[in-house]
Amino acid sequence: MNATVRVHVAAAVAMSGIVLAASHKGWETVYASAEPVTWRQQIAPLVYKNCTSCHHVGGSGPFALMTYQDAKRWGGLIKTVTASRYMPPWLPEPGYGSFEGERRLTNEDIELVKAWVEAGMPEGDGSTPTPPVYKSDWVLGRPDLVLEMAAPIEVPAGGTDLFENFVLPVPQKGTRWVRAMEIKPGAPQVVHHANVILDRTASLRRAHPNDWQKGIPGMDILVDSGESFDPDSHFLFWKPDSTALIEPEGLPWRLDEGNDLVLNMHLKPTGKIEHVRAQIGLYFTDKPATEHPMLLQLEHDAALDIPPGAAFVIEDELKLPVSVDVLGIYPHAHYLGKRMEGWAVLPNGERRWLILIKDWDINRQSVYRFAKPVSLPRGSVVHMRYTYDNSANNVRNPNSPPVRVRAGNRSVDEMGHLWLQVVPRPENQVVGVDPQMELERVWMEDRLRKNAHDDIALYNLASLAMMKGNGARAEELYRRSLERHPDDVRTLTSLGSAMEASGDWKSAQAQYRAAAAKDPNYLDALFDLASIDLRHDALPEAEQLFRTLTLSHPEDAAARNGLANVLLASGRPGEAKREFDQVLEATPDNFDALYGSARIEVENGNLQLAESLLLRAIAVQNDKDAQRLLALVYARIGTPEKALEHLQSWQRLSPTDADPHRALAQMYSQLGRESDAVREQKIVVTLSPGNAGDWNDLGVIEARAGDISAARRDLQHALQLEPGNEAIRANLRKF
Repeated sequence: MNATVRVHVAAAVAMSGIVLAASHKGWETVYASAEPVTWRQQIAPLVYKNCTSCHHVGGSGPFALMTYQDAKRWGGLIKTVTASRYMPPWLPEPGYGSFEGERRLTNEDIELVKAWVEAGMPEGDGSTPTPPVYKSDWVLGRPDLVLEMAAPIEVPAGGTDLFENFVLPVPQKGTRWVRAMEIKPGAPQVVHHANVILDRTASLRRAHPNDWQKGIPGMDILVDSGESFDPDSHFLFWKPDSTALIEPEGLPWRLDEGNDLVLNMHLKPTGKIEHVRAQIGLYFTDKPATEHPMLLQLEHDAALDIPPGAAFVIEDELKLPVSVDVLGIYPHAHYLGKRMEGWAVLPNGERRWLILIKDWDINRQSVYRFAKPVSLPRGSVVHMRYTYDNSANNVRNPNSPPVRVRAGNRSVDEMGHLWLQVVPRPENQVVGVDPQMELERVWMEDRLRKNAHDDIALYNLASLAMMKGNGARAEELYRRSLERHPDDVRTLTSLGSAMEASGDWKSAQAQYRAAAAKDPNYLDALFDLASIDLRHDALPEAEQLFRTLTLSHPEDAAARNGLANVLLASGRPGEAKREFDQVLEATPDNFDALYGSARIEVENGNLQLAESLLLRAIAVQNDKDAQRLLALVYARIGTPEKALEHLQSWQRLSPTDADPHRALAQMYSQLGRESDAVREQKIVVTLSPGNAGDWNDLGVIEARAGDISAARRDLQHALQLEPGNEAIRANLRKF
């Protein structure tokens, strides 16, 4: 329903699942080389620190290692897999990035395990360290909010992998901050991985009004973030050995009223019919975010065309237009990935490693958080270089014999992505440029450089152009996307928004009609068409469209508010009030309904009620029109000081608009503050130099302030602008 939209891609965060690298603190290995190595003294602390997060009853490991008996039973295997560094799972090489929770055993650790096993695995004397506790239900206890799929989905016994998206509306009021999240997949043996996409405008639900509860097929999905720039910011996912995702201090993510969470799932047949009904548990904090990260991606999937029997390399780079701190990194490939390198070259030529993985394993991939943020100054170039092994020597190659492999979403296809979570820093930034929007622009232009038909890049660049008020540029980009997808109703509707932003409302209206004709169930096209009809006084047409929307989606507050505004514009305030009341009954803090109701009460002379409604509205959204109307209410009530306060708020929200300055000049003059009135009226004529009436008012106010010379000069200027204006001529005769 918004003119400006931004696209998010589900595949952006993960394709084959991620696990945050984590370790349990509090168990430190005791080294005493001169003493016998025992379970109680050396091995238990090591196992509890590095192994039991997976190897506990109900964990993702194939067996538990919580007790001495457990460890002794598997001692020989433990010796083998630790000596080869197969366990514990940790892919990054030391010295190429320092990460939180590293699960890499030292050489001394490995020697301890070897010595213990070769000594017969003695239990030892003394007390055993207290083992960690793992909860069988929610890892962090009962969540503050649990969301669940509307119904289970059936996964057939065989066939190809399934990619499904399940919309989970968030039943909350206001804004909450999420400090942790846990996904319970319902049937983990079926779920290859799952991502959570934050849909700020419930766009996927609106685009699929009849099937969003059943699941929407597809791996790459598009969601609209609305009129505000709101880039993806956090890694939100599940994979088989992941636990609760706990965000670092100062980095919770925002969840607003009306948002949906979209659970994007990769499901794989297991040989028998399975049923999946996943849940998402959310844990809130009262502390809002103090840092606002965003995700950036390096990739070159378009270059992935890997012949059998050979090594293959892809590379990508991105020059940073702003300074950033890198908080985390997520490398991703499928089964042919072998060596993965990520580094940055600073403006002074210094190379700063971000990550090196010499032996990639898709089943052990992780998001890695840096122990200390990696600072990259503006002008740094981030590089990725991935090497693939499509030979028979690759034990993970899913094809025997090897076959040609190209890019794709299936696990037997390939990918090459390097994701960074970054926070822009103020150092060396360009004044007046939003650093996150600039990062997004450069990233999307880089994608377009690699693939001129990249629809995601075209769409996002168009959205950025809209946010900057460049409707013509947005129109050009949307048209380029439509060349390949002429029937895409989302882009057709967005093209109408660009036309409207460029001032061509008639073409925009025709475009909305065309989009609605393509898909009569696409709500955004219908809403935008109804809204433009309302703005341009096609009231019967607007009423019909809004009534259609409210009948098919009675819970849609925006559509019902639109209908109420049509009724109000048609001179039917009683009917309009009933519609606004219905919205407020369901959502008492709905700004549009509060403001619309206040307008009705002002017209009815119920100023006290109008005041109450407007104060509630402004508490929800500090809006210039609400401030203006509240100032009018206070002026009519007879409290000019309060009126002045809200006129000033209106002016702060509209610094380049002459209207609030006009109103302020009149109010100051009424209060006898003529010097303040002169100041405001001078701003008016600066903003609107060709308006004779404004120059006339300035002259009158200056005369009241006692500056007759200035008054005559400005009145004469007003008369030059409108020589036939008798009112100006009369004022000039007075002074």
